[in-house]
Amino acid sequence: MSVFELLSEKGHEQVVFWSEPELGYRGIIAIHDSTLGPALGGTRFWNYATDHEALVDVLRLSHGMTYKAAVAGVNLGGGKSVIIGDNRIRDREMIFRAHGRAVESLGGRYITAEDVGTSVDDMEFVRMETDAVVGVLGGSGDPSPVTAFGTYQGIRACAQRRYGLASLSGRHVTVQGLGNVGRNLCGFLAEEGARLTVTDIDGDRVQAAVRDFGAQAVAPDDIYGVEADIFAPCALGSVINDDTLKVLKVQIVAGAANNQLARAAHGQILHERGILYAPDYVINAGGLINVYGELHDWTADRSKRKAQEIFTTLLRIFEMAEEEGVPTGQAADRLAEERIRRIRHLQRSTL
Repeated sequence: MSVFELLSEKGHEQVVFWSEPELGYRGIIAIHDSTLGPALGGTRFWNYATDHEALVDVLRLSHGMTYKAAVAGVNLGGGKSVIIGDNRIRDREMIFRAHGRAVESLGGRYITAEDVGTSVDDMEFVRMETDAVVGVLGGSGDPSPVTAFGTYQGIRACAQRRYGLASLSGRHVTVQGLGNVGRNLCGFLAEEGARLTVTDIDGDRVQAAVRDFGAQAVAPDDIYGVEADIFAPCALGSVINDDTLKVLKVQIVAGAANNQLARAAHGQILHERGILYAPDYVINAGGLINVYGELHDWTADRSKRKAQEIFTTLLRIFEMAEEEGVPTGQAADRLAEERIRRIRHLQRSTL
């Protein structure tokens, strides 16, 4: 598929490729839809196998951000950026300042923040070249705690829907990925009395979760076959796929990772098997809410209260899915598309 075919597939507005070889920078910025406002989405730093793989990823992620903002009820469009390279590099200033120049070239149409492989400190380098960055020191900071809190509220909504009670006490939850979001999520779950089984490619993170939360550890590939109530994927995407569906033994899939379904058809399979799926861009919207609050000078408490609305939003989506007889992901998409359509109509009517 050609580049322009990829762009037209999901209706992207703009994609920028930026290269500064002397600084070791290769980046792609994608703006999917700016109907609701400037496109916001984090910067992912990842060692992609090919440039095409990086492009596909940034297009998928930016599309998801449009829907995430629409369902979360914030006035932002969807965007994302990726930096191609080894995110373990220590000398980071010039790479992220180059990225800041790429962001600045868009004149405020895109606002960035941290994501996988990047940090608040990296965003400080970006801020040297552009004001179109959030999640910086002195601002809302690391969005991970709010993302985890929103995900926790979403898991509670799933429990309410499946078991008739939002409590997670005694529920067995498997958590895949113990980065900033996954670890904070484990804290919320353990505090409520959930039983945890965890995994991560970083052994130190796993041992910390075992020590701090009383979790049981399993190897990364074994997490899918653990018999539990809830599976919470909090690492990278495409973890619900043909292979993992063969061994999955849970009643709920609800976690913070983006693009959890390898293909849309996998959402249909979950639906047919009676596994309740919390659409990823709905349940993990806490980070977006956190940085939106920074743009509008919200207090931390106000951002947290907004993230708590993920509970009721998911219950509404579950009801829609049942009424319409469709997978929960389709119901969430329709909710997002309806808000975008209404805002677009509102804009036309005020011209």
